[in-house]
Amino acid sequence: MFQSNVFDYVRILDKAADASWLRNEAIGNNLSNVDTPGYKRQDVAFESVLGKALGHNRYQSTDSKVAAAKSKNLSVRTYTDYDSFSYRLDGNNVDVENENVMLAENQLKYQGLIASINQEFQNLQTAMK
Repeated sequence: MFQSNVFDYVRILDKAADASWLRNEAIGNNLSNVDTPGYKRQDVAFESVLGKALGHNRYQSTDSKVAAAKSKNLSVRTYTDYDSFSYRLDGNNVDVENENVMLAENQLKYQGLIASINQEFQNLQTAMK
């Protein structure tokens, strides 16, 4: 069977897009629960997981790091942020302005990831012609 690493970048970009989508849902939940007493904001941990999966060897090319990254090591998880300080007496640590900024940032990141995935497929299409 023909083995190729053609889809390595697409696989990484797909996981990142999934993480961005999940973060968008978490931010939406945070904004929905801004008035819920005791609610703790949620976020998604992916950037640190990706950094660990790609490794920190500066003598290795990005292509080889991406090829070596395993899908099982790129698990996306939502976590509850108990560390953020709450200025409110009810214990809720959601800051509406901060969440809106994070939502806008995440939407731009998601659009960039989708554009990158599309570009990878356009590159493959060009190579096949």
